[in-house]
Amino acid sequence: MTEETPGFDEKPDVPSGATPDDAEPQAASPSSSGEGAAPAGDASAQIAGLTAQLDQVRKALEERTADLQRLQAEFQNYRRRVERDRIAVKEIAVASLLTELMPTLDDIGRAREHGELVGGFKSVAESLETAAAKMGLQQFGKEGEPFDPTIHEALMHSYAPDVTETTCVAILQPGYRIGERTIRPARVAVAEPQPGAAQTGKAESSDAAETADDDKESGGPDEG
Repeated sequence: MTEETPGFDEKPDVPSGATPDDAEPQAASPSSSGEGAAPAGDASAQIAGLTAQLDQVRKALEERTADLQRLQAEFQNYRRRVERDRIAVKEIAVASLLTELMPTLDDIGRAREHGELVGGFKSVAESLETAAAKMGLQQFGKEGEPFDPTIHEALMHSYAPDVTETTCVAILQPGYRIGERTIRPARVAVAEPQPGAAQTGKAESSDAAETADDDKESGGPDEG
């Protein structure tokens, strides 16, 4: 009886479910060696995509910012326009009210000139004038001031030797304004220089100039 030498005919133990080929190490294939470069390409593509999205978001933000700034400017212009309209409407309403009161103010002025503004009527008249002044009504027109056709209305005309320009010599009816707006011009009587006064003045000036020139040529006036 011969003894069997173990290890030659017997097959090595292989785990269940595995094939003998699995026990041998497999050589690395070229395809498996290139798997490490794939994640780097994917990351570059993701970065490029995110950059493009960021550019789009920035562009959209700039457009929305421009729209907001334009709307804000339009709103500010609207507010200023509304404020101007409100002030204009207020001035028109005040001017309309004060225009209706002007005849009464004229009567008060005439009563004051004639000394009839006394007693309780005087208090009422002064209260009315104070209220009109608080609303911005200003009276203008004085004797002796130069005639200005933008604020004066000439109802009478004459000549005077003591004036050098067209002058208001009498205030027939005072003018009224609110701020820079004239509600009623002052109605006045004006006087102009006499037609011959200007020529006479020029002749006298010419004679005086000639006399001065003669004195210079003769060495001055003769001494006694």
